[in-house]
Amino acid sequence: MSDSSIFNRRKFLGASLAGAGVALSAKQTLAQAKPDPLITDVQDWQRYLGDGVDKRPYGTPSKFEKNVIRRDVPWLTASPESSVNFTPLHELDGIITPSGLCFERHHSGIAEIDPASHRLMINGLVEKPLVFTMDDIRRMPRVNKIYFLECAANSGMEWRGAQLNGCQFTHGMVHNVMYTGVSLKTLLDEAGVKSNAKWLMLEGADAAGMNRSLPIQKGLDDCILAFAMNGEALRSEQGYPLRAVIPGWEGNMWVKWIRRIEVGDQPWQTREETSKYTDLLADGRSRKHTFIMDAKSVVTNPSPQAPLKFKGRNVLSGLAWSGRGTVKRVDVSMDGGRNWQSARLDGPVLDKSLTRFYVDFDWSGQEMMIQSRAMDSTGYVQPSKDELRKVRGVNSIYHNNGIQTWLVRANGETENVEIG
Repeated sequence: MSDSSIFNRRKFLGASLAGAGVALSAKQTLAQAKPDPLITDVQDWQRYLGDGVDKRPYGTPSKFEKNVIRRDVPWLTASPESSVNFTPLHELDGIITPSGLCFERHHSGIAEIDPASHRLMINGLVEKPLVFTMDDIRRMPRVNKIYFLECAANSGMEWRGAQLNGCQFTHGMVHNVMYTGVSLKTLLDEAGVKSNAKWLMLEGADAAGMNRSLPIQKGLDDCILAFAMNGEALRSEQGYPLRAVIPGWEGNMWVKWIRRIEVGDQPWQTREETSKYTDLLADGRSRKHTFIMDAKSVVTNPSPQAPLKFKGRNVLSGLAWSGRGTVKRVDVSMDGGRNWQSARLDGPVLDKSLTRFYVDFDWSGQEMMIQSRAMDSTGYVQPSKDELRKVRGVNSIYHNNGIQTWLVRANGETENVEIG
């Protein structure tokens, strides 16, 4: 994909979509069927035997799906070891992200660790400091939970206006998988947390020694130390052999290759929670401890990498999520926010998980301004970008959950824009 197809810095001002109403009945008169040689003729794949049992040791997608891949933005970070691969949200459906397409973010590259040599230590304000092997952890009571993981910098390039032309790049630092592991509380209970303990420090075994402070209340609530995702071992880029799962909170806290948990009575004020991963406000101050990922949504189809191809019957599809609970409703607008209708939520609607939504509609070729707006189980409503900027300014990178706008042109091409 060329740079010109990825980047778009055009701000769409004074958008007027009078007369751009969309028929949403999804009713369409089907064209009279004509003889089609793909039906009437015998095809090559019907004439010959196919290959036998797949000889590849690990199955791969069809060759016709070769473009469904993670992609990076080379200039985004100083080096590949600190870079990001984005999930192709526009190519996926349902709520589970395939393991091989989950976005990845690193601070010192991928650590390749032999599980037989990996250890997890718990120390600090505990009655009994402990060291666990992976075999120790696998013999403890297991849990299986589906959660989304979102980088705090997801949509971070959009604070000052429309920048990256594709939902893979604007929103692709998120994925949703089933994690298998052990409740963090189980391990802390075994070590015996002292009464004056208030914080945990999670530390990774990568070259960066990645570490973050975590309130102990969260650690004792729903956190997991996971060794598997989507039914198989973690991928190396996802923290194999062991990672932290901190449901609903920013991805930087989900320490990969976790090797140590120190229990203390105050936060450690590490690099990743002071000079990085803090939200700079318009007046120069920073917000402190903005852990939770607020309700957010994005229309994945149509979108810049998935333009509309056909007039008549179409399906709008998207994803919504909230770090505070479940998604209760998603509203969709086809005219830049003038009119809204409730989308259909389909598939599991789970706590702190991606939720799939749809709108079936007829399209006659008119321009549309497509937006989505999520509401979660706490009553929180996803804000517009202008509403967000009035409170936060434009100096931040992190925690941008503003409403995304796609302009669908008369030829179906779709563009990242903002309405001024």
